Formats: sequence, structure tokens, C-alpha cells
Amino acid sequence: MKTRATSMPIAMAAALIFGPFGVRAEEPRFERIFGPEVKTGPYKHPACMTELSNGDLYLVYYGGDGEYAVDTGVFGSRRVKGTREWSPPERIAHDPFRSVGNGVVWEAPDGVVWLFYVVRYGETWSTSRVQVKVSRDGAKSWSDASVLVQDEGTLVRNRPIVLRDGDYLLPLYHEGGYDTEATGPDSYSFFLRYAAREKTWKKTGAIRSPKGNIQPAPVELADGRLVAYCRRGGDYKPDTIGYIVRSESRDGGLTWTEGVDSAFPNPNAAVDLLRLRSGKLLLVYNHSMNRRTPLSLAVSSDEDRSWPIRRDLCTGDGDYGYPIAFQSADGRVHVVYTSDRRMVVNHAIIDEPWLMESPR
Repeated sequence: MKTRATSMPIAMAAALIFGPFGVRAEEPRFERIFGPEVKTGPYKHPACMTELSNGDLYLVYYGGDGEYAVDTGVFGSRRVKGTREWSPPERIAHDPFRSVGNGVVWEAPDGVVWLFYVVRYGETWSTSRVQVKVSRDGAKSWSDASVLVQDEGTLVRNRPIVLRDGDYLLPLYHEGGYDTEATGPDSYSFFLRYAAREKTWKKTGAIRSPKGNIQPAPVELADGRLVAYCRRGGDYKPDTIGYIVRSESRDGGLTWTEGVDSAFPNPNAAVDLLRLRSGKLLLVYNHSMNRRTPLSLAVSSDEDRSWPIRRDLCTGDGDYGYPIAFQSADGRVHVVYTSDRRMVVNHAIIDEPWLMESPR
């Protein structure tokens, strides 16, 4: 796999270069966290990571013998702050009769760590529901599982965001088609809004588009509008007509405009969208219509009006998929993603000034 820096385990690129305005920008650092050697099964996809309030990093991934295997689980691992070693993966969610899927881990402002994950009731993901666990001791122990959404065909993929009024917005999607290699045009994105005071969830309106869309990634803009970028629906044929789907909300995510094609290509692959503390927007996606390579980073400094900067984080034939991004307390941007036919979990740490170099 080719990256902007070395990709050996826990590789730390030492070269420093000067970015705009004389800011020293460190080259991205890459870490191969887990691969086929870890005894949780060869399949490790997708992965999600969060920074806990004590500074530890906590990683989850869906693992087992394959995407449609039954004896699967969501596995969790911790890297204690100030160390370089990840703990052996521990299965933290499992169903003895069904396959589990995408796991999303996230620590809320009140310190509660949420684990959302998919349980597949039939042969395709169109039969899935979403379950949830919580931890009140920093992901050391977990509650029993509860069904969050009982509607058939509901899945989770991206982390929640906190809105300016303190409520949470959890991205979800409905996958139609009952096909292992395609999502139907009836597939759509939606959200659950969590009222932090009442501790209740409310379903929002859908993002619909002509070919369907799934796996929304939302941000809140300075004027209160919400923008979501979504994975396109369809199949995996080598087409050249696939774009990330974009939608807006002006009422806190309760209703959304019809999804339209953005300017960004999409090979039917997951994306993530992040608002940095500087106010810039960061889009992580595959800049291709038919391959999950390169894994690219685009930056907007004007509230989604333009995206003049694109940097390729990973290039080559590594099949870089399902990126999740977050900004840690020290200001660095973290991206976790899988590669090598969904068998390797990778972690990149990026200095924000590096993002602003070499606009194109």
C-alpha cells in the first residue's frame, strides 16, 4: 500500500516542512493497527475510533470470517494515552444466532460512551436493525444490548454530532434491494435526534435521491444549517457516473432537501465529513468513481461553498475504505480506515496545517 508516509506498524514520519504563513506542518503519521494475524477472523471492516475524555483512544471494528458470516462480533481495543500499544481486541457485541455488522463508538459530552451496531436478521443487510450499548466507565465495561431501531433495513455507519442546542444527531440509513452486491433506489439516509435533557430519540425525515443514498455524514454550519454528504446507492460496476450525494436541513435535521449529486466522485463507498475547531470542513472520501483508491481529503474554508484543496492520503491498490475522522484534544486530525481486502485496520494522524498545503 502506498501512502504519503511510511505505513509500517506505528510508523512516525519525522520530516517537518513549512506550510502557509510559516507554520510548521508535520507529515502524516501512519499506523497499521491490526491485520490477519489477530485472532478475531480475517475480516476487519469497517473500523471506528474515538478519543475518550482521559486521552485514551478506543477502536472498534466488525470482525469474523467474512462480511456475511454468522459467528461475527464487534471488537474493541484501547491505546492508553502516552503509549503506542493497542490492547488485544475483545469482543464487546455479539449475537449467537445472527451476524452483527458496522460498529460506531462515540463518547458524548457527558462522558457516556455509546456503541451503536448493526444486527442482520436475514441473508442481506436489508434485513438489519440497529442495537446500542453504553459504557459509564470509559469503555471498560458495557451495558446489555438494547434495540434502538426495530424497522427492517436500518443500519448505522457514522458517528453522531452534537448540535449547538446540545442535542445529538445520529446518522442512520435504510438499505433496500435485498441484494448482497447492490443497494436499491429506495435506499435513503435519515437521522435520530437525541434530546439530551429528556434522553429520548426522535426519527427525522429522509434524504431521498433518484438512485438512492446511504451512510450520511452531517455537519452543522455557522448559520445553523446542516449539510450531509452521503454515499451513493447502486452497485459496484466500473461506472463513471457516481457522485457523493449532498443534502441540506434548515430545521435542525428534522427535514432534508432532496439529495443531489455533489462535485465529488463516489465509487459506492463510505465518506466522512468533519467540522474542525478552526471552522474548516474536512471531507474524507475515495476520489474515484469505481475504485476505493485514492483515499483523499478535501478542505473547505467557506462553509461548503467551495473546496479548493484536495490532498491524497493513500494511493495505490490498497482498497482504502470506510474512513472515520475526528479531531483529538491536541488539534490533530485522526482518520481510521481499512485496506487490503478488508483485512487491515489503519490509522493516520494529520497535522491541520498540512491539509492547507498544495491546493488543487
